[in-house]
Amino acid sequence: MECGSSRGRKHARGTREWSAFEIAAFCLLYVQEHEQLEDFAHYYRERLDPGFKIKVERDFATRDEAEAWLKSGEAVHCMQIRIDSKGLLVVQLPGRLTLMNNPLPEDSED
Repeated sequence: MECGSSRGRKHARGTREWSAFEIAAFCLLYVQEHEQLEDFAHYYRERLDPGFKIKVERDFATRDEAEAWLKSGEAVHCMQIRIDSKGLLVVQLPGRLTLMNNPLPEDSED
């Protein structure tokens, strides 16, 4: 199939699906151009491993406790935490850290 061919295309240009595929392709190009392809391959294989478990860095009973921890300076971007058995991810925004919902695999087994 030729590059850019419309044969085999399931989503029209400009749709949300097309945009998602385009972003994914650019992400892979970025990884390749920054010579991180081997790291990405390791990350990918690790996630496909059925025994893979997300490492939860900290557990908190309440959101208030987690927010106080964020302000303490101990939190680092991409740390996975749990509040009252729900998964969240520490995310760096301009000038501050915040928490983003990031369900853990066991959250979906309920």
